[in-house]
Amino acid sequence: MIMKNEFDFDIVVIGGGHAGIEAALAGARMGCRTAMITMSRQAIGRMSCNPAIGGLAKGQLVKEIDALGGEMGYATDLAGIQFRMLNRSKGPAVQSRRAQCDRALYSELMIAAISGQANLEIIEGEVIDLIIYESRCQGVTLAGGQKIASQTVIITAGTFLNGLIYRGLERIPAGRIDEAPAIGLSQRLQSLGVQTGRLKTGTPPRLDGNTIDFSNCQAQPGDTPPPFFSNRTDPSRHVEQIFCHLTYTNEDTHRIIRDNLHLSPMYSGAIKGIGPRYCPSIEDKVVRFAEKPRHQLFLEPEGMRISEYYLNGFSSSLPAETQLAALHTIPGLEQVEMTRPGYAIEYDFFPPHQVYATMESKVIPNLYFAGQVNGTSGYEEAAAQGIVAGINAASKVRHEPEFRLSRSEAYIGVLIDDLVTKSTTEPYRMFTSRAEYRLNLRDDNAEERVLEKGRQLGLIGDHIYHQFIHRQKLRGELVARLKSEKIALDDNGDGLQRRVSAYEALRNPRLEIGAFSIYNEASDQYGQRILCDLINEVRYEGYIIRQDRRVERMRRLESHRIPWGLDFGRLKGLKKEAAQKLSHFKPETLGQASRISGVTPGDITILMVHLGRTR
Repeated sequence: MIMKNEFDFDIVVIGGGHAGIEAALAGARMGCRTAMITMSRQAIGRMSCNPAIGGLAKGQLVKEIDALGGEMGYATDLAGIQFRMLNRSKGPAVQSRRAQCDRALYSELMIAAISGQANLEIIEGEVIDLIIYESRCQGVTLAGGQKIASQTVIITAGTFLNGLIYRGLERIPAGRIDEAPAIGLSQRLQSLGVQTGRLKTGTPPRLDGNTIDFSNCQAQPGDTPPPFFSNRTDPSRHVEQIFCHLTYTNEDTHRIIRDNLHLSPMYSGAIKGIGPRYCPSIEDKVVRFAEKPRHQLFLEPEGMRISEYYLNGFSSSLPAETQLAALHTIPGLEQVEMTRPGYAIEYDFFPPHQVYATMESKVIPNLYFAGQVNGTSGYEEAAAQGIVAGINAASKVRHEPEFRLSRSEAYIGVLIDDLVTKSTTEPYRMFTSRAEYRLNLRDDNAEERVLEKGRQLGLIGDHIYHQFIHRQKLRGELVARLKSEKIALDDNGDGLQRRVSAYEALRNPRLEIGAFSIYNEASDQYGQRILCDLINEVRYEGYIIRQDRRVERMRRLESHRIPWGLDFGRLKGLKKEAAQKLSHFKPETLGQASRISGVTPGDITILMVHLGRTR
């Protein structure tokens, strides 16, 4: 039996990856005694796949993590060696930041952040069991037999649970290359009633940059000035940016891959887990898109201090000699040498319909899941779940309200809602198309959406908060000025000018603001960032008003709570399929129920009537 005063920690975080880092830092920064248990201190923050952060929709996740007081964006800014804003030719709602990082430096920064954080202790070891008392998780047991009691536990084990690496006919038990897997914890969770499954992901070969002929590749520079992620980063900070390069596969490459498919564990049947649909292996691309004569590949540097390159787009589990033969057919890689072949990894995960939107288990109270163990793919998705799990574990310890983000507030809200209402049978990846309110969820307004919440949680310090309030004040002054000043505008292109407010004129997407002194003066006085953010807001204003009406309708559904344990099978009028789906997913609100596949608006009406009667 564990008494309350016998707890060693308030929060135990299992794993030192991207989810574990944000969970542990959030818990410690909220004043809870927190332990991070990892097999190796030196592996904290390791970028096991591409050393890049951000990308389409993923950049928004990083901005939101930063606005909540997380670490990923700041570490990226300090470790970044190339920064770009993607989709510049499209609207602001689908633009996202991306940064190539120095792999070693990123990990060093995260180790330093964890090691220097008050209330946070690093424990090296392997968790093999959970301490369960009165059906609640109250700590963990390490491989050596040591028991660590805690009020809450967060599992962020990534690909380590029964991890198995495949390369050709080789099978290597591992969580990452040269790192041992975690054995036994999945089976223990199964015995406690948690459902498990298997997923697969992969990584490309690493290449010796000294053996690449970059003259046969297309250079891709970074943006100047760099589009940083974090509100903690000095915007004038100088970065020595490195070029990335673009090259392509060809028919010779595809022929070698097709001729050796029988050696791929994906096609021989050795791998049972489902791989990522939107980041397929090169074998998958050649088979599924047989009509394509070539596929894009990006040569991305691994760091400033080494000459190693990551070949983005060439994830493979073929034998090493086959990978090398295929690489030698690609422009620029004719003489390339591999520093490490690509491989696939299969691992256990826990279908995420088993967690609440707080990331707490529906099966075992006080136990939280975050990251790839919930079936997601990507550093950013993992970190987003990690910070939400850490905040909620700390809130539970402190007897404070749960922390949740809705779909209309943040991409983090979209991510978690998709997981708990739709679950997943393949690695989940975030896209802008998954967010029905993406006009509101832009890269440029993450602070306006969630920073106040980070402040209330105690994760945003005075300096950052006062900077934010100052920018809001300047923005208000700029709006007032633009509304009061008139400019002459020929917005129909007929040569006839009309006088409108400078604010109203911004609605015209054809407006060349550089031609008007008022906008140049505004940029000098208030800053380019404030002016550009305002322009985006004004041009989307009409659409956002309509979208806000839909948000309000959905908010009413979210306010209708569904009692835990409701027997959906006994509700008259509810279709059998809907009753089965609702019983499986156990939605907490009518809003969640409405987003479950197979549940119709008619089913929601029946549920609403029933809930009205029971009230």
